[in-house]
Amino acid sequence: MQLTIEPKEVQGVRVLSLSGRIVAGPECDSVRSFVKEFLANHWNNILLDLANVTRIDSTGIGMLVESVIVTAKEGGQLKLANVPRLIHNILSTHRLLQAFDIYPNEKEALASFTKPASVEGR
Repeated sequence: MQLTIEPKEVQGVRVLSLSGRIVAGPECDSVRSFVKEFLANHWNNILLDLANVTRIDSTGIGMLVESVIVTAKEGGQLKLANVPRLIHNILSTHRLLQAFDIYPNEKEALASFTKPASVEGR
């Protein structure tokens, strides 16, 4: 597996700092397992820090979309921080940017969990 996942809890938010490749196989399965575990324990505020992600494939993109949907169905929020240009461009090309709340850094992302959600979204 060429993905390192460092879980932590900050201000009631479960943060997964991801480093390496988010690709089909154990890498995607590991992230998916963390998200499912968090939701099973009613930890519904989740932040994925993608600062050190070097590669993502279509399965990785699908896993991110799936994670956002599953979290929303459980009444939670899953947000992204430090999205590398490569991933941002892929999400933009496939018109998926609107599916995610994306923040330039962890600090801003964490602060967004304490604000009431706007009607229009972000």
